[in-house]
Amino acid sequence: MVKKYIEIASASTKLGLTSFGGPAAHLAYFREEYVQKRKWLDEKLYADIVAICQFLPGPASSQVGIAIGILRGGIIGGVISFLGFTLPSIILLVLFSAFLISTNSFDSGWLQGLKIVAVAIVAHALLGMQKTLAPDRIRISIAIACAILTLLIPTIVGQFGILLAAGLFGYMYFRSDSNEPAPDIKIPYGKKTSMAALLLFSGLLIFLPIFKPFINSAYYLIFDIYYRVGSLVFGGGHVVLPMLQREVALSPDVFLAGYGAAQAVPGPLFTLASFLGHATAGIPGALVATFAIFLPSFLMVIGILPFWSAIRSKKGIQNALKGVNAGVVGILLAALYDPVFTSSVKESSDFIIVLVTFTVLFVFKWAPYKVVLLSAVLGYLFQLI
Repeated sequence: MVKKYIEIASASTKLGLTSFGGPAAHLAYFREEYVQKRKWLDEKLYADIVAICQFLPGPASSQVGIAIGILRGGIIGGVISFLGFTLPSIILLVLFSAFLISTNSFDSGWLQGLKIVAVAIVAHALLGMQKTLAPDRIRISIAIACAILTLLIPTIVGQFGILLAAGLFGYMYFRSDSNEPAPDIKIPYGKKTSMAALLLFSGLLIFLPIFKPFINSAYYLIFDIYYRVGSLVFGGGHVVLPMLQREVALSPDVFLAGYGAAQAVPGPLFTLASFLGHATAGIPGALVATFAIFLPSFLMVIGILPFWSAIRSKKGIQNALKGVNAGVVGILLAALYDPVFTSSVKESSDFIIVLVTFTVLFVFKWAPYKVVLLSAVLGYLFQLI
């Protein structure tokens, strides 16, 4: 088991240091590392995990990493996976945000290169996922329809509804298909642990605000705010910004600086909480805010996995998942355009970097971290020209 823990730490830390580009790109990096390279799970099981996490509040990419860690090494494996993926971002964010603010480096060419590489990473993942999750005309059509709807209804509620509609269509259309063997999901804990996690999730969400007037502590207030935000935000880090702006008493300049820094570093965008917690109450504030905003995700993943394993073998669920998984491909296709492409590709030199990085990734099979470094160098060089 110790060997597995070391493997999880190694893989997740590498991802934590190289996964630039936001949630869609993170899922692409995860697929490359865990499915393609290490073969810890296959495409269908990975798609199932992604589908589960799309329906949960909190950062989907972090939840996928936690779930894979749990399946590989139990709850301790999930903790290690989470820390490996998140801790580099927390450390870099505090240091890097201070650097960016003091030097005003948000428009650096190498930083632009780090944003651009997400286009190649997501496009590469999209092609791979399409072959497995949308291999026929019907599921390709579902994916395209979901992509169109996602672009027309760019809200979290809309995305949630689109996946539900895709699942309903899959349930109805694939009813005559034969029952496929469910992926082998061996959960290393029982339903009592699962129920305890769900009860703790609900209890904290209900009782933290109730006791807040009676506890005069800045750290309790920080924990309450960030736990509530982490419990109620669907759709990832970009959605967390307006909620935190309403909850945390910091200036707009501080929020924008933190938001820019969080997008510049690898890892989950939810580590914006580390920046804001530090701005509010120093290092202890950063630790409390980070723990609080990610705790709901961890509890939800622990709570849901055993039940998902139990119902996954049902034919109706399998049929619905065919539609949902095709819908996930469509949502990833929409994300490839907006925000990944629209926020990074501004001129012809940016698109040249996309073409080069996609070629070395797709044709020459470069490791993602090498592609990230190449993109940063190209961004810097184009700025000099």
